[in-house]
Amino acid sequence: MTKAFISYHHRNDQDYRSHVSWLANVHGAFDDCSVELDDIDDDLAPQTIRRIIRDDYLRDTQVTILLCGTETRFRKHIDWELKSSMIDGTVNKRSGILVIDLPTTSCNSWQTSLPGEKEAIYPDFTTGWFTVETKADFQTRYPDLPERIIDNLVKPDVALSVVPWSRIENQPANLKFLVDATARVAHSNQYDMSLPMRMRDHNP
Repeated sequence: MTKAFISYHHRNDQDYRSHVSWLANVHGAFDDCSVELDDIDDDLAPQTIRRIIRDDYLRDTQVTILLCGTETRFRKHIDWELKSSMIDGTVNKRSGILVIDLPTTSCNSWQTSLPGEKEAIYPDFTTGWFTVETKADFQTRYPDLPERIIDNLVKPDVALSVVPWSRIENQPANLKFLVDATARVAHSNQYDMSLPMRMRDHNP
């Protein structure tokens, strides 16, 4: 079973995280290796927290699942988790990244990049597919996505999908397909990691 780490805004989006964990733990969508609330002391030095996340939680995972709500893009810990997932290091290897867009964003778009994804997840949507290519277009389409994710959506050598919550809610088979397919492409992703790591939570 694919091992995955859930990255999310603990204060805002815990209910969504609990549902995804239920799909994993009860219905076998994936092996949940995430940080639980209060697992990490937030008073620790930032570099210590980053090391704990990278070496203790991401070490054996193959996929990072990002739950994207309205304030996700401002959270420093989420940015650290995303960048750590992109690094092909000696301790933790590069992971695939799957974005689940939460209902709070009111976004009705999706981005497909995985083999067989259109047929498996969107069998009812057979026409009207089009390609989004520029960073500005992605930012307009997904105003709540972290910039680090946007930077990698525009890269042709990164397979990174964005799926609406409605396509995985109470649908463990869909989630399992997406997580497994994301794991299979992880090794070939050449992530853009040029964005500096966020040092504080900031909502402009």
